[in-house]
Amino acid sequence: MDITQTPGATPATNSSTGNAATSSVLSSDFEVFLQMLTAQAEYQDPLEPIDSSEYAAQLAQFSMVEQQVKTNDLMQEMIAALGANDMSGAANWIGMEALVQGPVQFEGSAITIAPNPPVAADQVTLIITNEQGTEVTRRSLPVSAEPYVWDGLDASGATLSHGEYSFQIESAANGEVLLTEPALAYNRVTEARIDNGSTLLVLESGYMVHANNVTGLRDAG
Repeated sequence: MDITQTPGATPATNSSTGNAATSSVLSSDFEVFLQMLTAQAEYQDPLEPIDSSEYAAQLAQFSMVEQQVKTNDLMQEMIAALGANDMSGAANWIGMEALVQGPVQFEGSAITIAPNPPVAADQVTLIITNEQGTEVTRRSLPVSAEPYVWDGLDASGATLSHGEYSFQIESAANGEVLLTEPALAYNRVTEARIDNGSTLLVLESGYMVHANNVTGLRDAG
């Protein structure tokens, strides 16, 4: 596969300096957000307390910022350990399954999704769309960050046709949607290349990602 002709491919622009700066900004934002949320709860008017739905939405934002900070730190450690910026290290990614945002190629085998609902959610729904962006089915998921295995079936129990599918996680609390975000899913790596010091991975779906956007790796089953 010629990586320069891969649909959806984008040029490599990230650097270790940029990643460190982003992580620093996120960490700073996380601390400020925590202080603001604490102060808001401490000094609220007891006669007009914070609306529960508004507070739940703020907790959801808090959880997202916290998870992003942790993910950035973890990925820096992973990239350093795997030697992701040299060709010998990049070769180790080929044939493995990378946990990333983006479409996944369904060929009849189950696909593992990694939901990460906010702590304020009491209802989580997996929304699945086909290559044309049409919703084909949705599943109610446990309110948990545990991996979920999608069997490729639609709501009627029929196996969907082979092709490219995308996944979103819809989180709600008290019947109100807090947020809808792309889900992470495992996708097999078919090719790896170095471009301007960054490792680019071509996935089985034809989608291309930077190695530092991968949040997990596992052997292909």
